[in-house]
Amino acid sequence: MHITVAQALHAARLCLLPSQTAALEARQLVAHVLNLPQSMLLAYPETTLTEAQHQQLQRLVERRAAGEPLDYLLGYSHFYDLTLTVTPDVLIPRPETELLVEQAIYHAERLPAPVIADIGTGSGAIAVTVAAHLPHACTYAVDVSAAALHVAQRNAQQHGVEVHCFHGSLAQPLIERGLRVDLLLANLPYIASDEVPTLLVSQHEPTLALDGGADGLALIRQLLQQAPLVCQPQALILLEIGSGQGRAVLEAAAHLPLREAVVLPDYAGHERIVRLSLI
Repeated sequence: MHITVAQALHAARLCLLPSQTAALEARQLVAHVLNLPQSMLLAYPETTLTEAQHQQLQRLVERRAAGEPLDYLLGYSHFYDLTLTVTPDVLIPRPETELLVEQAIYHAERLPAPVIADIGTGSGAIAVTVAAHLPHACTYAVDVSAAALHVAQRNAQQHGVEVHCFHGSLAQPLIERGLRVDLLLANLPYIASDEVPTLLVSQHEPTLALDGGADGLALIRQLLQQAPLVCQPQALILLEIGSGQGRAVLEAAAHLPLREAVVLPDYAGHERIVRLSLI
């Protein structure tokens, strides 16, 4: 006996309770399995699922109920104004990172031919979004994870933008090629190593994208040491950080010839972006 969409939605919602988003996630999962827009589910609740679709839905609902991120189950994530492919090889893009993208676009759109690099690109959320909004820019993306870089390349192709992807540690691939940039962007891991295992996010998302060393700032410090070798004069550096890390990051940037050094808050008032303008 095949179950209807209405029955499937009800069963999925019950399985996902007491989550406050149980009904929404149930609709997303059923729509995903049927490859239909959510509006169609509400318009045709009597539509039936095949046995294979029903079994697939049950597996997805069980995984979601066990805590697996919805974005991994669906295979995509919404970021800024794009829909991006995500896999367990990459961190799921966060809304807070959109602040970094906003800053980058605002600065770069006034430059005639900006060269931009996204270090630790992961899914390519920053690089692909910037490239989509700045077609006159040359955009590089670097990641130490070959699997993550493959996801970034896939997202660039899906959105029809050109992003030059390099495999390697931090800015080293750019330095080796003698490339210099006008904007250096990075959302690097900034969680302290001993804190990572205590966080729910570490159960499913890649540790490589979370672990920032003893105090969370090891990779950010390394990138700031590389900055003079990869930044053009008057370049802008934008770094995503954790709350309370602003002063330490500014201290790590003290060796740079700075015209301006600012810590910007996110919409919740937490320190989130360090903006460094070079002389």
